[in-house]
Amino acid sequence: MFACRLPLWRFSATCKLQQSGHFLPWASCQMLSVKGINTAVGQEQQAGLKGKQVLEDLEMHLARSETEALFHEQPETGNQYLEDTLLRSYLKTHLPPKVLEEVHQDLERFGNRLHTKIQPLSWECELNPPVFRQYDAWGQRVDHIYTCSAWRRMKEISAEEGLIAEAYERRYSNWSRLYQAVKLYLFSSSSGGFSCPLAMTDGAAKVIESLGFPGSLRSAFDHLTSRDPQKFWTSGQWMTEQRGGSDVANGTETVARKQPDGSYRLYGFKWFTSAADSDMTLTLARIADAEGQCTQGSRGLSLFFLRVRDEEGKLNSIQVQRLKDKLGTRQMATAELWLQGARAELISAEGRGVAAISNMLNITRIHNVIGAVASMRRMVSLSRDYARKRVAFGKLLKDHPLHMQTIARMEVQVRGAFLLLMEIVRLLGLAETNLASEQEQLLLRLLVPVAKLYTGKQASAVAVEAMESFGGQGYMEDTGLPVILRDTLVLSIWEGTTNILSLDVLRSLVKSQGQVMAAFLSSVQKKLELASGTEELSPAVQRTREAVGRLQQFMAGSEQALTMELAARDFSYSLARIYTGRATTGITQPWNGLGGKGHQNSSSHGCHGQGHLPLSQAAPSPNVQPGLGHSRDPGTATAALGTLCQGLSTLPGNNCFPISHPALPPGSGKLFPVSCPSIPCPQSLSNSPGAPLGPGRGSELSLEPSPLQVSTPSCPSLTPALGASP
Repeated sequence: MFACRLPLWRFSATCKLQQSGHFLPWASCQMLSVKGINTAVGQEQQAGLKGKQVLEDLEMHLARSETEALFHEQPETGNQYLEDTLLRSYLKTHLPPKVLEEVHQDLERFGNRLHTKIQPLSWECELNPPVFRQYDAWGQRVDHIYTCSAWRRMKEISAEEGLIAEAYERRYSNWSRLYQAVKLYLFSSSSGGFSCPLAMTDGAAKVIESLGFPGSLRSAFDHLTSRDPQKFWTSGQWMTEQRGGSDVANGTETVARKQPDGSYRLYGFKWFTSAADSDMTLTLARIADAEGQCTQGSRGLSLFFLRVRDEEGKLNSIQVQRLKDKLGTRQMATAELWLQGARAELISAEGRGVAAISNMLNITRIHNVIGAVASMRRMVSLSRDYARKRVAFGKLLKDHPLHMQTIARMEVQVRGAFLLLMEIVRLLGLAETNLASEQEQLLLRLLVPVAKLYTGKQASAVAVEAMESFGGQGYMEDTGLPVILRDTLVLSIWEGTTNILSLDVLRSLVKSQGQVMAAFLSSVQKKLELASGTEELSPAVQRTREAVGRLQQFMAGSEQALTMELAARDFSYSLARIYTGRATTGITQPWNGLGGKGHQNSSSHGCHGQGHLPLSQAAPSPNVQPGLGHSRDPGTATAALGTLCQGLSTLPGNNCFPISHPALPPGSGKLFPVSCPSIPCPQSLSNSPGAPLGPGRGSELSLEPSPLQVSTPSCPSLTPALGASP
C-alpha cells in the first residue's frame, strides 16, 4: 500500500490546501506517493505527471476561492467633529459668537488630525501594551516599565493640543472648561487609553490650584499644564492599597515619616497605581508621630506630592512588584508598587488629605463621564456606517426596520448622556471662574456622582448592543470592537462603583440639608416651564412633571436611614433619568452675554427631523433612517430627543403595591411598581441605565421603571466613604 504523503518540496502547497479545507482524494494521494517505492519507471513518471496536474487544478481552485470570498465592508468614520451635529449644534447654541468662531476652526482641524494621524496610533498602543523588566542582563534590579512609541507620542500630542492646559489658561473664561471637555470627548476614543493618565493629570492640577500652589508645586503645576511636549508631565493617583478600594479611610496603611529638612519619607504598598509611568503622583499616607503612632480613620490621612523619578531617571525609592493583568485598558501600565522611603512633600493640612482630594475626585469622575459618552458615540457611529454597507437578506441593514429601531435606541442613550455631560462641564466652568450661583454649585455637587454612575452603566450596555449589530464580526478581536467593550467595563468601577456613588449622592443630600435636592428640582421645573410652550414636547413635559411629583412624594414618605440606603441606587438612576429628560426637552437658550440662556424658537420641530425616528412606531417609514446621521438642521438636534427620551424621566406610576423587606423596619415597606402603561419610550423591563436597549411589547415599547425608595435628607448616620479608585 502507498503511504498518503506528499513530497517535502510541496509542503507549502499542502499547507495551503489544508488551510482552505481542500484535501487530496485517496486515489490521487496514492499516485503522488511514489517517492521511495519500487515501481516501474514508466509508472512512476505517469504518476508524477498526474499528481502534478491534480495539484495545479486544486491550487487554481484555491486561488478562485480566495478572490471570490465574502468580504465585509469595514465601517469607517471621518472627521468626528464635523460628523457630530449634536455637538456642533450645542456649541452654536451656547458659545459666544467670537468664541464659537475660534473653537470651530480648532475643532475642525483637530478632527482631521484625529482621523488621519492619531487613530492609527491608538491601535498601535493596543497591539503593544507596556512591558515590565525587573532585572537587567547582569542581575541588577532596574524595575523599568517599557511603553511603545505610540504611547509616548500620545503624551506629546496631549501637550500640543492643550488637553490639560486649555482648562487652566481660561482663554475663554467660563467656557474654557467646556471647550477642554469637548476636545477630550473627541480625543477619548482615539487616545489608545491615554485618556486615563490625562484624567489624573487634570485632577492633580485641580488639587494644586485649589490648594494655592503650596511649596514647590508651582513648578509641578506648570509642567502639568504645559503645551510643550518636552516639559509636559502626567500624574498618577496612588490611593488604593491592599485593604482599600473606595474605603480609603480604613484601607490606607502607608506611613509618612518626617525628615529633619521638613520633607517626608513614605513607606507602604500601593496595590493599584494607574499610569505607573507618570512623572509625578499625589498619594495619601498617615503621618507617624515621635513614637511611631498614626491616627486612624480619615482624620489621619494627609495628602503628599512626590516625583516618581529623580533628575537622573532613577526611581524615588520605589520598587515595582508587577504590572496588573487587566481585562481592559491594557494600553496603560497599572502596577503594584512598594514605597520604601520615597521622598515626598506634604501639600495638605495634616489630617485633611481626604478633603484635599475632593476636587480631584470631581475632575476624574467628569473625565469618566467623558470617556463613557465618547465610547458610546464611537460604537453607534460605527454601527450606523456599517448599516449603510452591510447587506443581509437581500437588502442593506439600514433598510431593516427592527435593526434601525435598535440603533435609534442607542442613539437616544448617547444624546441624553452627551447633554448631561455638557451641562456638568458648563456648571464646572462657571464654578471655576466664580460665576456660578449657589444653586448652580449645589447642582454640580449632585450631578457629578449621578452622571458618573449612570453613564458608566450606559456605556457598557450600549457597547454590548452595538457589538451585536455587527453580528459575528463584532466578536472578532482584530476589528477593534472588543477593545472598546473591554475598556468601557472599567467605567462603572474606577473612581467609585455604582453603589459607592449612589451613597455619595445621598451624602450630598445629608451634608447640604436637602439644598442640593431643592436646586435639582428648581432646575428641572424651570426647564419644563420653557418646554411647555412647545406642543410636540408636551407629552414628554407632562411625564417628566409626573416623575418629579412622584419623586417628591417618595421623599416626603421615607424617613428611615436603612430605607434610604437600600433605595440609593434606584434613587440615583431616577435623578439621572429626570435630569436627562430635562436636558433633552429641546428648549435651549442662546448665549446672552452672561453665560445664561434664552429661548430657542427652532426647537418646535419635534421628533420628525431628518435622521430621527419616533419610537412609538414599531416599523419606521422607509424614508426615515434613524441613527444613520444626525439632523442636518441644528435646531432639531436637541428637540428630537424630547419624545425619544420620555422613558428616561419616568418613575413608578400608580399601579404599585407596598411590600416589606427583611432588612426594613416594620411598617417601612414602600411602593414598588407592578405594572406601568405601555408608552412610546425607549425603555425595557430592566431598571438599569442600559434598559432602553431592551425589548418592548407590541407597537409601543413597554416601560417598567426602576422601583424607588427615598428618605428625606435627615439621616446623620449615613457616612459613606469617598471613593478614590477601584
